Amino acid sequence: MGIFLRRHRGLYSLSGIAKLGIVMFVISLAYAMVDTIWAVYLQSIFHNVSIISFVSAFITFIAFISFFILIPIVERNNKSKLFKISLFFIGISYLIFFISRSMAIFFVAAILWAFFTSLRINAFGIIIRDKSSNKKLSRNEGLIYTFFNLAWLIGPLIAGFVSDKYGVPIIFPLAAAFIFLGLFMFKISKINDSNITKKVHGNVFKNFISFFKSKDRTKAYILGGGVNSWLILIYLYTPLMIINSHLGDIWIGYFLASFVIMPILFEYYFSKIAGKVGFKRMFQTGFLILGLAALVCFFISNIYIIMGILAISSIGIAMIEPTTEAYFFDILKKKKEESLYYGPYNTTIEVSYFIGSFICGLLLLFIPFKSIFLVFSAFMAIYFIVSFSMKDVKEDGKR
Repeated sequence: MGIFLRRHRGLYSLSGIAKLGIVMFVISLAYAMVDTIWAVYLQSIFHNVSIISFVSAFITFIAFISFFILIPIVERNNKSKLFKISLFFIGISYLIFFISRSMAIFFVAAILWAFFTSLRINAFGIIIRDKSSNKKLSRNEGLIYTFFNLAWLIGPLIAGFVSDKYGVPIIFPLAAAFIFLGLFMFKISKINDSNITKKVHGNVFKNFISFFKSKDRTKAYILGGGVNSWLILIYLYTPLMIINSHLGDIWIGYFLASFVIMPILFEYYFSKIAGKVGFKRMFQTGFLILGLAALVCFFISNIYIIMGILAISSIGIAMIEPTTEAYFFDILKKKKEESLYYGPYNTTIEVSYFIGSFICGLLLLFIPFKSIFLVFSAFMAIYFIVSFSMKDVKEDGKR
């Protein structure tokens, strides 16, 4: 209970990390609900699986550029203030998605969402790092991701039920309400991170080159994209497969909720032991499980069995998701490198999503939709191989 409570003038109150976890839970409900219906929403606008892939790739490209543009902004500003600003504009973008179905306005809202989501990820991640001691970083990351995955258990069920009953568009104002609630909760938590870098790095190209001069940062960058590559299969293509199997929207909710059960049960546990025994074995096992699951799914035609296999295989996500970010922070040599390199590191989300979406979009012009499982099995095999060459890190200082 020590991680949740602290003594203050004779009273018990929530610790900073627990407050951040609760805020993460609330805003993640919004993201979970929107991601549940996102593929259906895009299909209602673009009506083509390949085009949907390219649109997704475009949005991730905007987010990629945003991370580098944001480096000097994040360095010179209070992270808590930036986080609050990001939530406000994310909520606005959701309202725009709800108000208009125009393709032009969709892209305006998508660009707005991508930019401020990049800012949110950047600011929030640094706040968590700054509020964690070196020895407790992986454990705190595991706790935050547990709150995150609890939201992804509840959010899809809400979205599946509500969209099935009232239609897809109503999800956007509901998600906006949770974003604004998260903003309010963070504001009253009085969590402040005024860690400001005196020397600002404003040269986007130079920052990009500087990041990849380190082999350890480069490998962490590659491995950090593994989870996001897999989530393309889970949150974009599997919902489309469910729709094509003539199941209702509620089944998308059921599947996405079941997918996070393993992470909820095991992420905190795996994040704790990774800090003690090292990260390498955790990455290797996680990527192997995911790759084998995708390969098996290729040979199965029953959609219910496929959903079951993918849900169980998420134990691999539990091994990888909280440990990749903790590993990145652990290999940084100086605290001032956080503001400089955390933004570029997070572009692995966008790069892996862009590459995955773009490659899948191209391949789906020529191959059957079911073959997408072979593509993702190959992706996971690449990450599995790379994990053998990484430097193993333990949070007791031994390497």
